[in-house]
Formats: sequence, C-alpha cells, structure tokens
Amino acid sequence: MDLVPGPLLQTIDTPADLKKLNRDQLQQLTDELRQYIIDEVSLHGGHFAASLGVAELTVALHHVFNAPYDQLVWDVGHQAYGHKILTGRRDNFHSNRKFKGLSGFPNRHESIYDSFGVGHSSTSISAALGMAMAAKYKGETDRKVVAVIGDGAMTAGLAFEGMNHAGVADTDLLIILNDNCMSIDANVGALKEYLTDITTSQTYNKFKDDIWKALGKLPVGGHFSREIASKIEHSIKSFVSKSSNLFEALKLRYFGPIDGHNLNKLVDTLNDLKNIPGPKLLHIITVKGKGYAQAESDQTKWHAPGLFDKITGEIYKKKFDTVQPPKYQDVFGHTIIELAEKNSRIFGVTPAMPSGSSLKFMMEKMPDRAFDVGICEQHAVTLSAGMATQGMRVFCNIYSTFMQRAFDQVVHDVAIQDLPVVFCLDRAGLVGEDGPTHHGAYDIAYMRCIPNMIVSAPMNEPELRNLMYTAQLESTTHPFVIRYPRGEGVTPDWKTTFREIPIGKGRKIKDGRELAILSFGHPGNFVTTAIRSLRTEDIDPAHYDMRFAKPLDEEMLHEVFKKFNKIITVEDGCIAGGFGSAILEFMAANRYQAEVVMLGIPDKVVEHGSPKQLQHECRFDAEAIYSTAKTLCSLHIQGKA
Repeated sequence: MDLVPGPLLQTIDTPADLKKLNRDQLQQLTDELRQYIIDEVSLHGGHFAASLGVAELTVALHHVFNAPYDQLVWDVGHQAYGHKILTGRRDNFHSNRKFKGLSGFPNRHESIYDSFGVGHSSTSISAALGMAMAAKYKGETDRKVVAVIGDGAMTAGLAFEGMNHAGVADTDLLIILNDNCMSIDANVGALKEYLTDITTSQTYNKFKDDIWKALGKLPVGGHFSREIASKIEHSIKSFVSKSSNLFEALKLRYFGPIDGHNLNKLVDTLNDLKNIPGPKLLHIITVKGKGYAQAESDQTKWHAPGLFDKITGEIYKKKFDTVQPPKYQDVFGHTIIELAEKNSRIFGVTPAMPSGSSLKFMMEKMPDRAFDVGICEQHAVTLSAGMATQGMRVFCNIYSTFMQRAFDQVVHDVAIQDLPVVFCLDRAGLVGEDGPTHHGAYDIAYMRCIPNMIVSAPMNEPELRNLMYTAQLESTTHPFVIRYPRGEGVTPDWKTTFREIPIGKGRKIKDGRELAILSFGHPGNFVTTAIRSLRTEDIDPAHYDMRFAKPLDEEMLHEVFKKFNKIITVEDGCIAGGFGSAILEFMAANRYQAEVVMLGIPDKVVEHGSPKQLQHECRFDAEAIYSTAKTLCSLHIQGKA
C-alpha cells in the first residue's frame, strides 16, 4: 500500500526545499512528518517512538543548517526516520528495514546526508568532533558540525570521552542532548538524577542562557575585555547549583534546558548557537513518542512495536494454531530466577537491556540481585568481575553485537584472572531487520581466541537451561559464554529438570553413513530439517551437536574423522575464526584427511532483512545444508565412477 504524504511534505525532496518555508509552514511540515512516520511504521514496522520525539528538532536542524555541507550526526539512529524522509528518501521509505531496502539507521552508503553510519549508541560526539577537527584543519571555518545524542546514550563512557576531548579541542561543535528519560527502557543512574535536577532549575537556567548568549555576541575590546568576560563566567559558575556543573566542568558552554517541542524556540536557539564559536551543548527536553498518545504513555512498548492499527493502537501479534515455543530471552529470564532461588550467590547484570534480555523478570522479583547499569557494557563486564572475586556467580547478559564494545574488559578483567563470570550473549547470529550494526556475527571467533574461556551454544531451550545450570555450579571455575539467537526456539515444553552438561562434551543426534554434519547452537535445527529431505534422496548423514566451540569434544571428533571423510560444519557466526575453523584446526593438528565444507556467515558485511532471508543469502539454512550435502555425495559418487 502506497501512502500519500501531506501536501507540504510532498514538496520536500531535499533540505533546500525546507529552507524556503516560513514559520507557520515549518509547523505544518512537522505535523505532516510526524503523521507520515505514524502511517509508515504502523504498516511496515520499525522503530517508532524515538523518531516521533524529535520531529520538531529534525525540521529545525534542516531549516537552520546546510546539510550535507554541515554535518549532522544522529546517535544510534533510532530517531533518524524524519531525517531520512526529509533527505530524499520519502517515496522509498516503505522499504525501510526490508531486504534490499533502506537501512533502519543512518548509512553513509545510502545517502550523502548520512554523515556517519550508526547503530550502536554513544558514538556521535567522538565522530562529530573528528569531523569538526578535520574541518578546522582544512580551513572550512563556515562548516558546522552537530551531534544529536539521547540522555540514555550519554551514560556510556565513550560519550564522556568525546566530551572530555571536545572541551579542549577548540572546534566549532554543537552537541544536542535530547533528554527524554528513556533509552529503550527507562534510564537509570546518577546522570538521570543530574539531568532531572537541571530541569527543575528553570529560573537559573533562563538567566544563565541569556548571559551566555550575551557573552557569545559581545565584541572583545574596549572596557569589555576577555578578562572581564572570564570573571563573569567564573561568577556564573559559582552561582551554579551542584547539578549544573558537569558540562561546564568539561569546558562545554551549556545552554538550556529548552522545550524540544517548541519549534520556534528551537529554530531561534539553533540560529543563535550557529553564530557562537567553540564547543557547546544544547539541552532539550522531549517526550519519546510525542504525538501518539499510546506511545507517550508506554514508551518501552512502543520503541519498536511492530505492525499496529494507528487508529486504535492495537499491536498486531502473530497468530498461531498450535502452542508456540518461547523466545530464548524469556527462557533465560525465567531460568535465572529458578537458579537464583536455589543459589543465593547468583546475580544478574545487563547494560540497558532489561526488557530485551528479559532480566526484567529478576529485577522485579529480586531487585537487590539484578541490575541495569545503563548503556555501559565495559562497566557491566568489570562490575561482574569484581563481584566474581567475592564468590558471586554473575550472569552478565549482553547482546552479542554490544559485547564487542567490552572486549578488553573480557580479556583483562575476566579471562586473565580466570573469573567464573557467565556471559549470556543474546541476539547471537543474524538478528534480521536491524542489519549489520546489530548482527551477532563475531562472538564465536573473538571469544574462542581468549585463554580460559568456555564457549557454548544451546540447540534448543532445554539445552539453554542446562548450560545455565552448569555455568553456576561450584565445579565450573572458568569464564563461561552461552550464546543464543533472537526470537523463538523450537521446544514448546521447555521447562525441563536441570541437568549438568559435561564441559566440552557434545552429543550425537543421529548416526549416519555418507557424511557427518557438525552443528553449533540453534542451526542444529536447520540440520535436522535438511536431513529429513536428504533421506528422501537416500542420503543418510550423521549429525553431531557439538555444544562447545571451546573446549572441543575431541573424543567425539576423533570418532567423526575416523569414520567420515566428508564433513559439513554449520554455525550462525562468522566462518573466519569461528566454529568451523576450530574443527579445521583439530583436523590439521591430528593429521586427519577429510573434505570439510564450512557453512556460516561469510567474510562480508551482511545487510538487513528477515533472519530467514539472511540465513538463506549466507547459505547456512536448511536448504543450503541439503544442497551442500547432496553435492558432496554426488561428487563422491562421480569420483568412484
């Protein structure tokens, strides 16, 4: 279904068109833009509430600044739908997040208006500062650089590192802090309290804002010297309450807070700030989901709701004729509570993903033993390590793609000290429509190379429970990775009795004749499907669920290589350095001879699409396993002939 944008929005093909509008037209455009986002996302899905909250800011930025010459950097990118629509992608926006369609995030390969590719949080300030420093070096004194970052993303260490440098870099950089008290879930931590304190000091902030504007515009010379300006600045800072010092302490000129839904105020303020040199921060207050009542009242639910009825607000759920298996994340969320009720040393930690990881269940039931630490993966890992030194068993639940940001902490703070932290890597493998910034493609390879690390993956929900049970046992003394994919598993009746799994031991699913298929994790289910089809071709492979990529089940592998000379490995991680590579290393070390075909994620950036589409494109779905096995066997027959 093709949606028709509002009459004014239809005329906006580039930001240059937007600059011709008067104030009344800008407000009309904002209203039409917000409605168009509601229309499109209700029919096609995607992130929702974040983009509604910055409709006014998006219009104001493109009215005041001169993109793409001026660089606009959107942190994370959840809120950039309006930006995409206003920069030439309106008529193709229905393809957003669909296979071969527009990316769900700003993407430098997609548009000249996307100055920086994003997807993970907190990168905007550092990237924008780099752009501003380059502009200064090249003598582009008229080029403006703006970073738009949410208060949730501001909790990450990288944001503070960027601000710390920006304050002394002497560049023309504007940081816009979009404060809505939300990331995906409600924000946590001291920064949230700090920003709340700022917003309750409106009288002071209006006074300070006016003074800063005056100082920025007054000429230097005569009786008003730089020394006088400095004294006034110092006096202002002495007047500042304890909650208003942070940004100024980092030498960023602070403006605000202002209403982020007051379009005229935004335009006027941005025009003023454009003419004030140096690093500065504008603090705006917005409502995530603004303009859609249901999203305003339940912002977590409406972060990315899927398809919905825009009139009633009913979110369409999948309809099933049979009992469905649960999501892996929910199996984790309920299982950790079961284990914690029996083991008082168990804690849960997640960096800003309590709903996505389902740790929220434990946070509700055991608030003193489960923690959301904000968007701080590095801190989450080292916090877990610190607790482990005191005998605690911490389940540190981080999405696979976000664990990349804490790699040094995994090595330095956990593995080198051989602490038994349990890393539950949710969203492992190809996650689907979020695309390359969110695929959990690399964790097998980057965890497998670390000494002392145990790397495991369950083929189904009972196996996840048993791996979690094994990881918290006193006899498990090493850091322990359990990786599992996004979405549903395969076992409706999943709540089985706990059973210890011997570390480094796989299981033979079925014996066979012509070849062996070795699987790691959930793709073992693809193997089961493929084998059913292969048996109709009179091909009967053996299937081994290895469970562990490190340590490998060497006893089982000796059995495999002694019996078979045709082997397929299957994983939902990168082939380079992954599970299949581990099998090849074993084969080489033991001087076996076999034809091994590795199926998994190839050495390329995999774009967005549904998981099934991407698994098919990467050739490790059931169809690819079937065709690979059939080809191997036919080549073997031809060779005999």
